[in-house]
Amino acid sequence: MGLLEKLTEDMKAAMKAGDKLLLETVRSLRGDIKNAQIEKGAELDDEEILQVIARAAKKRRDAIAEYRKYGREDKAEAEQAELTVIDTYLPEQLGREEIEKVVLETIAQVNAASMSDFGKVMGAVMPKLKGKADGSMVQQVVRAKLSEL
Repeated sequence: MGLLEKLTEDMKAAMKAGDKLLLETVRSLRGDIKNAQIEKGAELDDEEILQVIARAAKKRRDAIAEYRKYGREDKAEAEQAELTVIDTYLPEQLGREEIEKVVLETIAQVNAASMSDFGKVMGAVMPKLKGKADGSMVQQVVRAKLSEL
């Protein structure tokens, strides 16, 4: 079963169970996917659907940070609940240690010597970690490792 079919099945189950949070979140994801399909002019494969879902997760993380910054904990909790649902559709995220290992390997591969090689390292490491790690976390690790050189 593809990712879109799984979302459809989960939406039906949420309707039957009366799970408003799951229903609204899945509807939102399906809307994002539909918009991406319209933009592309064709059906999306599972890889592209994962990218859409990852963007939705990033949007929620950013919103949580903004709400907390301005003391809107009620809104942050609502976004966090949606993010928890969205995360179930994403592949398991790598921890900081695994990210550091990949970053160190990449630094050695591209012969990075200083912070001026940041773009070169990020360009090489992101394809390896795409969908497996949060981009801002990867950015932090790359900056930390390059500053140690």
